[in-house]
Amino acid sequence: MRKNIIYTVLLTIATSTLISCGGGGSTPKNDPPSGVELQKPTNNQLCINNTVDFDWTDATDPNNNDVVSYKVEFASDRAMTNVVMTKTASTSNITVTLDKSKAYYWTVTAVDNSQEAGPVSSVFAFFTKGDGVTNAAPFSAQIDAPANGKDDVAAGTVKLRWKGADSDSDTSTLKYDVYFGETSTPAEKATDLTVQNLDVTVEAGKTYYWKINTIDAAGAKSIGQVWSFTVK
Repeated sequence: MRKNIIYTVLLTIATSTLISCGGGGSTPKNDPPSGVELQKPTNNQLCINNTVDFDWTDATDPNNNDVVSYKVEFASDRAMTNVVMTKTASTSNITVTLDKSKAYYWTVTAVDNSQEAGPVSSVFAFFTKGDGVTNAAPFSAQIDAPANGKDDVAAGTVKLRWKGADSDSDTSTLKYDVYFGETSTPAEKATDLTVQNLDVTVEAGKTYYWKINTIDAAGAKSIGQVWSFTVK
């Protein structure tokens, strides 16, 4: 009997040692890299050539052994829903050839070698000038307030606010057509506004949709995206 007891104790100790020394440890946590700030071309810039140099700040990664690359996306709309080109860069700069006489919007996202992505950068706009083009169309309006998708707007009077931009530096002469309503294809509410805001009346429990078309002094127009908010 004594031999059996000793054997059981030794077996228990050996098993415990094997478990404690085994390779069952947790996998080290991988953290995504930081965001970056766009630097060149500056926001709303008119690029004389359609081969454009892009530059942004370096991302930092909390895991020192991770290699960071950058996903650069180009879209034809400020919402970045219609991405027309995606490039990958190993450094914080890249040169890209694009179509002439077009407005583009771009973002950069840092990605580590575990495919963990950092936050997407802000959206910058630029225009590639075409041969013989003397006037570039304005950029689509940028939302200010209420934020797109905001779901706690107070009933009553709401001030719609937006920002216009034009690469020809004639922002002060821009005009705006405002579309507003309760459907995703809002009706025209106001035209030829020279200010970047409009008061509207809203009711509790309803969702409203709005968009801004921007027109420059030469009559060139950009069609805005549809934004929405919900009244609490």
